[in-house]
Amino acid sequence: MSKPTRGVINELFALLKPFRLIVAGSILLGMVGGLSVTALLATINNALHAEGDLTSTVVAAFAGLCLLALASSIFSDIGTNYVGQHIIAKLRKELGEKVLSAPIEQIERYRSHRLIPVLTHDVDTISDFAFAFAPLAISMTVTLGCMGYLAVLSWPMFLMMAVAILIGTVIQYIARGRGMQGFLKARDYEDELQKHYNAVAEGAKELRIHRPRRHRMFVSGIEGTADRICETQVRSVNIFVVAKTLGSMLFFVVIGLALGLQSLWPSADKTVMSGFVLVLLYMKGPLEHIIGTLPIVSRAQIAFRRIADLSEQFSSPEPHLLLNDQGNRKTPVQSLELSNVSYSFPTVEGAVPFRLGPVNLKIEQGDIIFIVGENGCGKTTLIKLLLGLYAPQQGEIRLNEQLVDAANRDDYRQLFTTIFADYYLFDDVVQGDTHIPDDANKYLERLEIAHKVSVRDGTFTTTDLSTGQRKRLALINAWLEERPVLVFDEWAADQDPTFRRIFYTELLPDLKRLGKTIIVISHDDRYFDVADQLVRMNAGKVVTELQPA
Repeated sequence: MSKPTRGVINELFALLKPFRLIVAGSILLGMVGGLSVTALLATINNALHAEGDLTSTVVAAFAGLCLLALASSIFSDIGTNYVGQHIIAKLRKELGEKVLSAPIEQIERYRSHRLIPVLTHDVDTISDFAFAFAPLAISMTVTLGCMGYLAVLSWPMFLMMAVAILIGTVIQYIARGRGMQGFLKARDYEDELQKHYNAVAEGAKELRIHRPRRHRMFVSGIEGTADRICETQVRSVNIFVVAKTLGSMLFFVVIGLALGLQSLWPSADKTVMSGFVLVLLYMKGPLEHIIGTLPIVSRAQIAFRRIADLSEQFSSPEPHLLLNDQGNRKTPVQSLELSNVSYSFPTVEGAVPFRLGPVNLKIEQGDIIFIVGENGCGKTTLIKLLLGLYAPQQGEIRLNEQLVDAANRDDYRQLFTTIFADYYLFDDVVQGDTHIPDDANKYLERLEIAHKVSVRDGTFTTTDLSTGQRKRLALINAWLEERPVLVFDEWAADQDPTFRRIFYTELLPDLKRLGKTIIVISHDDRYFDVADQLVRMNAGKVVTELQPA
């Protein structure tokens, strides 16, 4: 656990560093406000026991302290709000950048049900802590100021109060340790619940036609996990509630002891006793606020650990990956070549790791290449290597006889438009400065979905379509991007026979006539004759390369 703890500290200081002056100013103003309130209490106590009427000096001091406390609190809260909002924005941007810049293998291994709660739940928890920060500083300052005033009033009473606070601190320390364990468990259950939610959304069709699984999903999955979160949170918060109540009772114990001392020594100064009780009752509020904030602090600590863990998971960004759009350079693709390319996946316990290659393959401009083979033979892995999503572990990829390496791999990827089998369809059509042709809607008409969707203001008017129609939209997006290489991963699998035939016998030849290089993963053996080159794979090996007549 030492590594994540260092991550928490580093994350905290890294977030606060750009705002250190504002944070210091807010804390200072909070301290001034707290001390002003303490001084007000002293002024009130002295005025209550002073002989004669109030003097103009006392009235002016009272008014001045009120204004100072008011202004200090307002500006302290404004500064905290500014820092809190900017920290959350900075945190969201940094985490987003880390995810966008991470190598694709890391993102594939870090499941979405773990990623999404960090980006949402944990960031919101830090937001709650940010807004509680200034009031917490003010409460601590008020408490310290009140303790100082108690020491001035009476050392014996101050020592009693100090012992009571020490006992209360021990109680809170024990409670926080046990409460933290509960919050950690609840946070793990949050990841589990997110996993169930993902399953409900992505497996909606399967759950509708499988009642027993649907029942298990609700009872054992959602209902069971939600109950565990609820029970764990209730138990953890109750620990803090009991500790807070015990701490509150200590105040009245101390007041009772003070009254007992007064009865033993009737000659005790009434001003000291009334001042002690007045300050003690006022100090109860800030102390209870500090104690009440402990659950927020504990959750924030857990959130920082999760964020630090995510940052560490994605701490090695892909080199030379550009997040800024530098335009799409029109690089012609005369040839693509894989030379002795190999790639192995990490070892999984109890299974032999899958290895692709060595693969030797050359693709010329304007070729239509079909990659075929049984499921699990490595077709998609080969495509990811061709696209530059995976870097070869052995061998090399060449574009126009030039080596593709880390320095130019991001530029190399911009040559491709890809529709994966598990593709994501974005609403926007415009990519950078890409020009959308005036007759863009004619593409929709050709694919017979113009009656349901159109291109307007650079976006599709809807993507709420069937799977096959969504794939047609993805094809239109690929068409409009005007990149030299198009890659289709089982595009025709979700199309009816008519559109399947249109895709292979009309659309692919049309794209070829436009000079596009086309790579298709396919099982449709009746259309293999459309290909200029047939790449057949088996268990990670290219076993044959056929050139159909």
